[in-house]
Amino acid sequence: MTGVPSIPSTPTNHERLLRLSAVRNRVPYSRATIYRLVASLQFPRPVSLGGRAIAWKESDIDAWIQARIDGSAATGAR
Repeated sequence: MTGVPSIPSTPTNHERLLRLSAVRNRVPYSRATIYRLVASLQFPRPVSLGGRAIAWKESDIDAWIQARIDGSAATGAR
């Protein structure tokens, strides 16, 4: 044994995907505003699930929310 931890062959952290309704529950924006922000590259892009279905990676939404919080704290906004 070399003391190097082994890497599991299957990931243990599964990425959750959020549909639009779940994203809207987490951010204070309408459907139209979310899509406008996506188009202007100010909001995470969704991933295609096939056909016409899309979803957002939960980690992307969490990071976007945290960036808003961090930006707000840096400017002293409440």
